[in-house]
Amino acid sequence: MEGEVVWVVERKEYHPVENLVYETIFTLANGYLSLRGREEFSNLTMKGSYVAGIFDKYLAQVTELVNLPDPLGFKIYLDNKELNLDYLPLTKYYRYLDMKQGILNSLYEFNVEGKIIRIESRRFVSRPNIHRFGIQYTITPVNFSGKIVVENCIDTTTYNGYLDPHNKIQHYRVLRVEDLKPGVSASVKTHDKGHIIVLANAILAKDHKGENVLRYRKFRQIGDIPQEGYTIFLTEGQQVVIEKYGVVYTSRDLESEKLKDKDVVDFVREKVENELNNFIRTGFESELKAHTEHMESVWKRMDILIDGDELAQQGIRFNLFHLYACAPDDQRVSIGARGLHGEGYKGHVFWDTEIFMFPFFLYTLPEYAKNLLLYRYNTLDGARKNAQMNGYKGAQFPWESADDGLEVTPKWGEDYLGNPVRIWTGDEEFHINADIAVALVHYHSVTGDDQFMVDYGVEVLLETGRFWASRLEYNEIKDRYEIRRVIGPDEFHEHVDNNVYTNYLAKWNLEKAVEYYEWLSEKDPIKLEKLKTILGITEKEVRSWKTLAEKVYIPRKEGEKLIEQFEGYFGLKEYEITEWDENGLPKWPKGLDLTKLGETKLIKQPDVVMLLLVLPEEFTEEEMKVNYEYYEKRTMHKSSLSPSMYSIMGLKVGDTHNAYKYFMKTLLVDLEDNQGNTNNGFHAASAGGAWQCVVYGFGGMTLESDKLLNFSPWLPEKWQSVNFKINYRGIPLDVLIKKDSIQITSPSEVELKIKGERKIVKPGENIFRL
Repeated sequence: MEGEVVWVVERKEYHPVENLVYETIFTLANGYLSLRGREEFSNLTMKGSYVAGIFDKYLAQVTELVNLPDPLGFKIYLDNKELNLDYLPLTKYYRYLDMKQGILNSLYEFNVEGKIIRIESRRFVSRPNIHRFGIQYTITPVNFSGKIVVENCIDTTTYNGYLDPHNKIQHYRVLRVEDLKPGVSASVKTHDKGHIIVLANAILAKDHKGENVLRYRKFRQIGDIPQEGYTIFLTEGQQVVIEKYGVVYTSRDLESEKLKDKDVVDFVREKVENELNNFIRTGFESELKAHTEHMESVWKRMDILIDGDELAQQGIRFNLFHLYACAPDDQRVSIGARGLHGEGYKGHVFWDTEIFMFPFFLYTLPEYAKNLLLYRYNTLDGARKNAQMNGYKGAQFPWESADDGLEVTPKWGEDYLGNPVRIWTGDEEFHINADIAVALVHYHSVTGDDQFMVDYGVEVLLETGRFWASRLEYNEIKDRYEIRRVIGPDEFHEHVDNNVYTNYLAKWNLEKAVEYYEWLSEKDPIKLEKLKTILGITEKEVRSWKTLAEKVYIPRKEGEKLIEQFEGYFGLKEYEITEWDENGLPKWPKGLDLTKLGETKLIKQPDVVMLLLVLPEEFTEEEMKVNYEYYEKRTMHKSSLSPSMYSIMGLKVGDTHNAYKYFMKTLLVDLEDNQGNTNNGFHAASAGGAWQCVVYGFGGMTLESDKLLNFSPWLPEKWQSVNFKINYRGIPLDVLIKKDSIQITSPSEVELKIKGERKIVKPGENIFRL
């Protein structure tokens, strides 16, 4: 089980039509810099280089993550013929992502009119030094002696919108390109935001004796592309090793420096050149060693071991690897719906982060969970402006967020038939406010980080509570508060009244705002007085929220277990799902008008089931079972977020067969491209859902209302065991679950529950029978 196969993702044959999907799968990132896993030796590629936080609008429909100049440019010519995968015959091809070490490895053997030349490469994006990336090429002339020409460059012609040609746009202009002698650099500036980005790289090359082999250097500027070329003389069978050193810095990294615009360019450029020189002094192997050691230490904290299911083992590691690749060290950025792996959803941050990805970080790498919450705090002013512009109080967090917290959801898009449609999510999908509140409270419950709540958390809860208080609408006839004209997680149904997910969480958010107001009055009354002054808030106003919360209408009848998704949902037209595609996902029922989905009971993803999972302590197991069975039959899973939720809920209600099926759909959404859009980026929320499936689902872990962890596991038939790590109240727990037992290893004493029974876990190994 611990064989190397479960640590790698392979590509054994080259088919150009698969390039864009594998570019996403093979992306390397470090939470700051991301390089899509493109083939340097192919023209059929979607070049993608991104730095977290570098957004721009310019002529685009909305602000979007900027596709920066591509620093991976590298060409080899043999007999003046470019080594290109798309038109030269290959005698060997193999590429694989080593997830354990965070390295992308490639092997190519080209046949150039009978001359066989082998190219092997290793690429990494450094985690210890986030501004660095490196590539090593080992070149072997298999059956000839002769010369090659190599070119190193930075492509400054890249743009956003490769998959949307009608809207393609270059978000930057080139300020200067330079010859670093050796090496090349490019300095660019984004149009609207004015970010300065400087990229530089250089190559060194040695033979088997360690002697330099680069000859006849020429620097050229082709348009705005800086390029250096060398001649290398090869001897049959003798390897030559080329090392490429790359560095990226932006003006965002230096915002504390008070510099004029011209000085900024010089300052960033100087920073880049110094970093490049230091990187070269460090050496490729030393930097790679530091990187792999870092990855080893992180895997010890986040790895999941599944005994008896190699595909699941490979899949879960793939998802965790890429989730961690997105984890920011910068408290001003978060994780977009498609990670840092492509331009899907413009790089925007959604509720996906707090509800789907956040739990993974919270329980394994809590320092990153804190950063994700601090991003919301640092964009609070933008959220306040959203509320003000829409006539509300407090803070209205955007449905789609970029760098400043202002709403950046596009106003128009296309439906399933390609017709232009108005996008209402930015105007009506309000539940994002409460989703963030859930993450805040969850963080405090699990970490016990009181100082975070004092400094940041309570302020966000008060501002979101204030928003809900202003958003509620009073129905005098029925003496209740309602929330009309909204969209819940199920986006098939727009402009609905009293969506249960939205209303329930609004009520909960209001109650938590009052609770934490009282908590802060005891914990740090001086801080509370400062907050009241800054926010212009009074105790009377906050106390009134309790009354509002009590009267928030929840669309469910007394004594009934089945919860109506929103007012009037049960009266909509019924369609039966009878066919499924090759990925096991539902096909549209025959006779369905796709322009009138809102008139049917079909749902994109489950509002009610989501609610039961987000606030499990509020509902009984019987309520969960009834609602799971009802809504599961009506869900089209037109979101990658959907299957994981049904997997977890299925386990809670005893539908173990479907739970494993939904888990595998979640796990393989990118490896099998079962949503058909992996080319546009990694499904980060689905990856978070996969972690939740293992830990919350099969591991049966829940955080009870008394803030104790409870484990009630169930394992699939082929699984012999599952082993995962949990960080709870600062204590690293190692959890090993078998069919008949659960072993918890802890460095200190901690109280937990096993199937609802309180247990004291003592230092060392503790085995409990199931």
